[in-house]
Amino acid sequence: MATFVDRVVLHLQAGDGGHGCVSIHREKFKPFGGPDGGNGGHGGSVSLVVDPQVTTLLDFHFHPHVKADNGKGGAGSNRDGANGHNLVLKVPNGTVVQTTDGTVLADMVGAGTTFEVARGGRGGRGNASLANARRKAPGFAELGEPGDQLDIVLELKSVADVGLVGFPSAGKSSLISVISAAKPKIADYPFTTLVPNLGVVRLDNHTFTVADVPGLIPGAATGKGLGLEFLRHIERCAVLVHVIDSATLEPGRDPVADIDAIEAELSQYGGLADRPRLVAVNKVDVPDGRDLAEIVRPDLEERGYRVFEVSAATREGLKELTYAMAELVEAERKAAPPAEPTRIVIRPMAVDDAGFTITAEADGSFTVRGVRPERWVKQTNFDNDEAVGYLADRLARLGVEDKLAKAGAEPGDLVRIGEREFDWQPTLYAGVEFVPGNRGTDVRLEEKSSRASAAERLAARKARRVRPADEVGVDEVGADAGDDDIEDDAE
Repeated sequence: MATFVDRVVLHLQAGDGGHGCVSIHREKFKPFGGPDGGNGGHGGSVSLVVDPQVTTLLDFHFHPHVKADNGKGGAGSNRDGANGHNLVLKVPNGTVVQTTDGTVLADMVGAGTTFEVARGGRGGRGNASLANARRKAPGFAELGEPGDQLDIVLELKSVADVGLVGFPSAGKSSLISVISAAKPKIADYPFTTLVPNLGVVRLDNHTFTVADVPGLIPGAATGKGLGLEFLRHIERCAVLVHVIDSATLEPGRDPVADIDAIEAELSQYGGLADRPRLVAVNKVDVPDGRDLAEIVRPDLEERGYRVFEVSAATREGLKELTYAMAELVEAERKAAPPAEPTRIVIRPMAVDDAGFTITAEADGSFTVRGVRPERWVKQTNFDNDEAVGYLADRLARLGVEDKLAKAGAEPGDLVRIGEREFDWQPTLYAGVEFVPGNRGTDVRLEEKSSRASAAERLAARKARRVRPADEVGVDEVGADAGDDDIEDDAE
């Protein structure tokens, strides 16, 4: 017997991006031909797609760990790394994607519906892509961005037009086997049906699906028996049909009491009060069953139910029941709003949106949150001073330095960006222009830099242009002595 699984927990890992490459082009008579490090490839993403041929989540039950391919690293000669292959998982129609805390991410209904649940990481740029007019030969490259890693819950809710509900052994499986091509397991003991059965009914110009939902007993909505596991399969049904056993020998059981018990469970589960109901009193081929059906029929009709006396064994009354199902299904389809194509919604960033936020924590530290700052930190190699200086330049251009100052940050305060923590020293970054140095180093990060500042160099240059005072005094004395000699000669 095939195993039916309608709820699984998946552990997803999207592919990591490949690292960028640090490389310098070299050839004969051209030892320094410029940077030529290639970019890393993007990591593969994990997506879900609805496949009509898939009816259960059994494959994910045995293989709950899913990982996409990583991107390949870049190489010299401007060779980019290969992208990781995207992973597409096929799920049944009606699968609900949730987080582990119950937040719904997607409700996948309709063949071909696709949802990207885990995005692959971006590949890091090589030093050829990072070169500019001032940084002609970067001695660093970006690291690949890690892919998304999360746990999700897949929950299957059958997509059917009509749901058959009733006590165990009421004849639901037998009924669906004769009105459709479904072949469920049938036996004469309770809880024979351990999985929801789905059948397609074709009647003249009408086609609709019927689901046999098992496990409904008193207390099912609170987890008793199997009801709580399968009540979710009724949520999408447009019409509910009570299948009543009119030939049961259990004490305290009669059609009215059975309907009251099932309705109490449906009411407790919630969300099903607006669904139209039909009542199928089954097993009227048994003499006692036919007599009981005739007795309870007036009481059920007084409650507003349309009652049909049927027999799955002799197929008596099934034609009238299926026509009534088709009538209600067509009415529900006409009343439903017309399906609209999926609209692509573009939400541009606001003009005054900097793309990040700064939060002052209670311990005196500051936390920077934002997609770009956090991604930049993940892609920075902190073992390379030049890469750290490049990160500082990017954060300063984004406005992080200014906002930290406005938020009250002082030099030496702890600043968190993603998983990294820094001691904020704005004098090292903000407003300081990039100074070329040896590849892989940045003089701005040196604690004691031997390089004079621009103001100091300007002052020294001006000082060299001014003549010393002692030289000026000697020239003036010599000039006066020469004048006295001229006067003596004249006399």
